[in-house]
Amino acid sequence: MHSVRPYGSSDFQRLARIHDPARRQELVASRLEAAFIPFKHAAEREGLFDYTVLVAENQERVDGFVAFDADELAWLYVDPARQRQGIGKLLVGAVLERAKQAISVEVLVGNSGARQFYQKAGFACEGTVDG
Repeated sequence: MHSVRPYGSSDFQRLARIHDPARRQELVASRLEAAFIPFKHAAEREGLFDYTVLVAENQERVDGFVAFDADELAWLYVDPARQRQGIGKLLVGAVLERAKQAISVEVLVGNSGARQFYQKAGFACEGTVDG
């Protein structure tokens, strides 16, 4: 059974091992493979630690993570070997419990699996933006 807890610096390497293959999956679905940046660089460039970061853990093994602030769910990645087991749903639920207002999430065009996931979680598509 997974639980959610705050990120700790000792989680960094595990987040990298989750992010990199899961991000590649996301980019392949959107035909943007060339945009891949490894976690060790993306975390800094994309301001991961400017957000609140939570991890989903089962028996001391981190299987997914989410990063968010008051306005946006910015990062959500689950170990590809553990996807479709409710971990993403658990993490999104933890974010929504903490949200004091409506928050947004961006999904890459072509990533229909993520779009369906977020719609099931209660998010609504409000538009499409290029760029």
